[in-house]
Amino acid sequence: MPIELGIWKLGNKADLVEFSALEAENKLENYLEKDLSLVGSPLMLIGRQVATAFGKFIDLLAMDSEGMLVVIELKRKRTPREVVAQVLDYGSWVASLSRDEIATIFAEKNSGAELEKEFDEKFGASLPDEINTGHRLIIVATELDSSTERIIGYLSEQFGVPINAVFFRYFKDGNDEYLARSWLIDPTEAESKVIKRGAQKGAETWNGRDFYVALGEGESRNWDDCRKYGFVSAGGGRWYSQTLNQLFIGARVFVCIPGTGYVGVGIVEDTSKPAKNFLVKVKGKEMSILKAPLKAPNMGWHLNDKDKCEHLVRVSWVKEGPREKAFWEKGMYANQNSVTKLRNRFTLERLVKHFGIDE
Repeated sequence: MPIELGIWKLGNKADLVEFSALEAENKLENYLEKDLSLVGSPLMLIGRQVATAFGKFIDLLAMDSEGMLVVIELKRKRTPREVVAQVLDYGSWVASLSRDEIATIFAEKNSGAELEKEFDEKFGASLPDEINTGHRLIIVATELDSSTERIIGYLSEQFGVPINAVFFRYFKDGNDEYLARSWLIDPTEAESKVIKRGAQKGAETWNGRDFYVALGEGESRNWDDCRKYGFVSAGGGRWYSQTLNQLFIGARVFVCIPGTGYVGVGIVEDTSKPAKNFLVKVKGKEMSILKAPLKAPNMGWHLNDKDKCEHLVRVSWVKEGPREKAFWEKGMYANQNSVTKLRNRFTLERLVKHFGIDE
């Protein structure tokens, strides 16, 4: 069951802010089209109301930074069981789409735009050679009945079907409007169930924990600072820093300096924060990272621009070393994105051995 969410306005007493299911459903699709981050990790919209081969229309079809498709379907006035059956039907169609078919749909829905160019603009990396090696099905609702929740849980747990439900609550307080979100199944847990059942095709499966971090050194970041104060970072534009949002507390990161090699492995301790909000301890005194002694000459670059400023994620290092002792073998995984899921078994096996850690 998702966590029930209520909001109270505090004053002389706690006043419950009213929730409206109807308003939430009326507003959601427009908001989601404008900002798909409402349903989690960064996504690129392929199209709205995408026609399938059997005459039905997918509310929103998207693609993630790894080239996997995401079907987002709003419950609206359909019964919960109807929308579950519908989204499974869409999944069967989406799974068969070729690269050319996806590119054609994208062009039709985006005034002739090219999939490869827009993917690069969105994620700051080239479209993978193999795309649609897996997909996700997301039902957006304000509520589901308990039997439907059990069905979704059963499909995910027993068969590794990549299905989940996300719940939105719409609240209004005077002229202020709010959306609150909760998941039926934690997204990381849902993906790990897909992995265990081997439901994805083609690509190597992800273990649900390990990430690759590309740490490009420059004006605003330096590996020596990362080692000393315990963090990884990215910045210079939203497409670079937003991938840090994939990192959850407890995730394991393998840090690679592009063109040099892997220099450290650590455990994530907190979510991404702008540099001006990141605190460190220097000689027992807590202070802003920007006031600490740094090797990076200008970590405060674009300090007040939330999109361009440097963003940091706190990490507890398990093993780390100087860039001069970076580890690299021909054939190991590297990627232009700041953060990607580390699926490559060849790379992971060598990193585990090199750093002397448990797999």
